[in-house]
Amino acid sequence: MREPEQARSPMKSTALERLSRRLRPGRGWVIAVPLIWLSLFFLAPFAIVLKISLSEAAIAVPPYQPLLDFSAETLNIALNLGNYLFLASDSLYVAAYWGSVKIAFFSTLFCLLIGYPMAYAMARAPARWQLVLLLLVMLPSWTSFLIRVYAWMGILSTNGLLNNLLLWVGLIDSPLRMMNTNFAVMLGIVYAYLPFMILPLYANLTRLDDSLLEAAADLGSRKFNTFLTVTLPLSKGGIIAGSMLVFIPAVGEYVIPELLGGPNTVMIGKVLWEEFFLNRDWPVASALAMVMLLLLLIPIALFHRYQSRELEE
Repeated sequence: MREPEQARSPMKSTALERLSRRLRPGRGWVIAVPLIWLSLFFLAPFAIVLKISLSEAAIAVPPYQPLLDFSAETLNIALNLGNYLFLASDSLYVAAYWGSVKIAFFSTLFCLLIGYPMAYAMARAPARWQLVLLLLVMLPSWTSFLIRVYAWMGILSTNGLLNNLLLWVGLIDSPLRMMNTNFAVMLGIVYAYLPFMILPLYANLTRLDDSLLEAAADLGSRKFNTFLTVTLPLSKGGIIAGSMLVFIPAVGEYVIPELLGGPNTVMIGKVLWEEFFLNRDWPVASALAMVMLLLLLIPIALFHRYQSRELEE
């Protein structure tokens, strides 16, 4: 009986090899689609912005001088690094980078402190309620982002809903100044990006093995100690993914600082817009964007390194 099985096994392996050879050419198309997408919508714009950041400003359309000059049968390449040196020497741009990173960091921290308990409660809720809770988390995203930010202007203004409520309760004697502050900007960012923190955490916590929690309880561990030693370490991937999804767009946020922040709220998104559309200094604005991109590559590289370690383990 074993001989026919042994005779069939080489035939089966050859058939599998032929099938795999047929499928291999299709892999190229699978890789080509995201490669074309990245090339068109990331690499090409990146190259254009890099080129503009190395040019000199000009009163023309477009408002910068070309890098390559074909004249007298010679090719002249003029690279201008002065835009990057100008950013380092001007305190306004340094303050804008620092302010953006600081506001994005604290906004991400508040999103984590609010989003983790919500995601944990959703993951522990009965299965019939989890879909409802997910819809409630995603429901605000179905409306316009701009309208949601405008709504906070009505809530935080001097005659807004929050001040009137605090006056009616008797907690304050006069209206508080909440608009045009860093507090308003962070509140707007937390509200806008909280779902991006909750969803990765929820996806991570739903995959948590309940037998580990039961084993910790059988060994006499209290619930809080079990959370610190079992649940929290196992949800580290969701924490990092959610923090990345909040921190990276928050650094370059423009709409929320423009509407809720004041003149003292200096963030890189506002400075970029002013350089592009008010000052029409495209080379400096492009250099600003390049430096911001390089800063954001640091957490992306750390996240990639963490994922590589997780896969190796």
